[in-house]
Amino acid sequence: MAGQPEILLGVDPGSRATGYGIIQKNGHTLDFVACGVIRPNPKAVLAERLREIYNGLCEVIATHQPNQAAVEDVFVSRNPNTALKLGHARGVILLAIAQNGLAPREFPARLVKKTVAGYGNAAKDQMQQVVRALLCLNKAPSQDAADALAVAICLAHHEKLSFRPTTALQTK
Repeated sequence: MAGQPEILLGVDPGSRATGYGIIQKNGHTLDFVACGVIRPNPKAVLAERLREIYNGLCEVIATHQPNQAAVEDVFVSRNPNTALKLGHARGVILLAIAQNGLAPREFPARLVKKTVAGYGNAAKDQMQQVVRALLCLNKAPSQDAADALAVAICLAHHEKLSFRPTTALQTK
């Protein structure tokens, strides 16, 4: 199936805002498809926010039918409670991806930044502008969506892509 475009999903996890980005890879060309942020109810308890993240990501996957997915790996947080909540969010994100028949790749933030911006310590606003330029967007996406698009771009550059059946793990 060489030569067919692939749809790539990148996810920037968060318990209050989870960014997602969808790009299409056709040979050496990357094209923007969609991006956004899943924002659960901030007043909801953690379990409810996690359910909203899971359902929102499953909806994104059902809509765009990606062939590959990647998630930004954990980072060290100064606040242990924040790190735990991020870990919970990543867990439901990985579950949503796996239950939709994809095997998620995980990339450290520094690798994503280095791959996309050429500098592993690039600032959020730098990432927004580089993603905007690479995908020829009229305006920069939000920080969470730009980070997710950057994860998808990193996947395009670091993964030998191939079509894989997506029915094996589906439980719907």
